[in-house]
Amino acid sequence: MTSCRLLEVHTEDQTPHKWSVSLTEELFKKLFSQGTPILHKIFGEGSLFSPLLFGKFFDPSDAFPLWEFESDILLSNLRSSGKTSVDWFQTDEAYVLKAELPGVGINTVRVYAENGKIVEISGQWKQQKESKAKDWRSEHWWEHGYVRRLELPEDADWKKIQAYVNNDIFLEVRIPKNTLDCDTDDTKAKNSDRV
Repeated sequence: MTSCRLLEVHTEDQTPHKWSVSLTEELFKKLFSQGTPILHKIFGEGSLFSPLLFGKFFDPSDAFPLWEFESDILLSNLRSSGKTSVDWFQTDEAYVLKAELPGVGINTVRVYAENGKIVEISGQWKQQKESKAKDWRSEHWWEHGYVRRLELPEDADWKKIQAYVNNDIFLEVRIPKNTLDCDTDDTKAKNSDRV
């Protein structure tokens, strides 16, 4: 039986310093060498949250312009080896991202739309012990959770983003495109010249 759950897409996040500590390639290699199965599932090859998803190291807490690239091209090496369950594409109506979730902390998956510029998918897989920081996202976030931040295309209607989790495993994020009004400012200007 298939279950589909609609996620709330948050538009306001009161954590001003989240993702302020960058995950560097050196830190990632050290973290990944610890070899725990959970870390390998979250940050491993082919995961949406892997810093190596796009072929070279890229901090997932930095916004990536995903929709400027074709998924078949950017993920060709991973696809040929069957190591990814990430896909993105666009239709006439929307931008769509599909990805397998890491399988840990599924109930903590959150989706944020930030000021029409960024969509952020994050979740916590390990509870934070007592810390000076109030939020796990403001320190060494990779020790407690995962994130992928993506730049939104200019024509994205960020206020209408929808996110779903299917069978507690697969995430789908749908970002509608703004429909262009036939009566644009350019058309108005041309018509006013005729008067």
